Amino acid sequence: MKEVKVFAPASVANLAVGYDILGLALDSPGDEVVVREGSVPGITISKITGDKGLLPTDPIKNTASFAALQLLKHLGKEDLPIEMEIHKKMAMGTGLGSSAASSVAGVYAVNAYLGHPLTKAQILKFSVEGEQKADGAYHADNVAPSLLGGIILIRSNTDLDIIQLPIPKGLYIAMIYPHIEILTSESRSILSDKVGLDDFIGQTGNIAAFVASLYNADLDLMSRSLNDLVIEPQRAKLIPEFYALKEIALFNQAIGFSISGAGPSMFALCKDEAIANTIVAKSKQHLNNTGIDADCFVSKINTEGAVQLY
Repeated sequence: MKEVKVFAPASVANLAVGYDILGLALDSPGDEVVVREGSVPGITISKITGDKGLLPTDPIKNTASFAALQLLKHLGKEDLPIEMEIHKKMAMGTGLGSSAASSVAGVYAVNAYLGHPLTKAQILKFSVEGEQKADGAYHADNVAPSLLGGIILIRSNTDLDIIQLPIPKGLYIAMIYPHIEILTSESRSILSDKVGLDDFIGQTGNIAAFVASLYNADLDLMSRSLNDLVIEPQRAKLIPEFYALKEIALFNQAIGFSISGAGPSMFALCKDEAIANTIVAKSKQHLNNTGIDADCFVSKINTEGAVQLY
């Protein structure tokens, strides 16, 4: 019996200065989805692992299957019998794009099962619709890098007009995930819908300069640019020890440090692996000393995105 298994990686959204319009893919963790021929018309979910029983098996309510259903409807094959397994390899509410990875894996697996009738770019829309099921917002800053890999700039979420940005050699990401839960919906709800003119000007300059730094591989400019004037000051209060960890990262030569997506995970962009490892070790030690359990790891920037394992 034909069977397809895919992997979709975690991601870091916003990258400090690009709220809802910047993101990058990590090597790991990520989610896996397996699809095979089903016994009844439509998609059925036969198994979910790693979710602690929290995710729905109703295909209309689950992000992975809902996204895949949108693809099948587009192709006029919504009654095709497909059985799906979802294997969560990361916790939910981490700020690592968990729902995005599931959505991407679901769509990509079904597209692969059908022989890749659409390109990755063409299935992006369905992946975004799947994640929208989870957090209610239509944005691709996690979904696009998880699907396509690399560092992604989204000119317009409405049109899904995206640009893959260049990646300077040697960049590593130090990831810090304290074991507290912050749901995306909660983290979005605390944000003000007003931005002062000075902050708007400063943030616009920072994101423009950050993009320029990628094209020019100018790490000094990148460091000056990764300064979030708008979102980080509002969300940092939800994350214990945030400013202490930021100080540790910058003291140990991080290019920049901020919140990953909605949090509570944090990231430090680093010019090499040794610096990333130092920041991970010192951050974990600090959190342990304050009684906070945490997972800390180092990753390259994943340039492949979702991949078919077999």
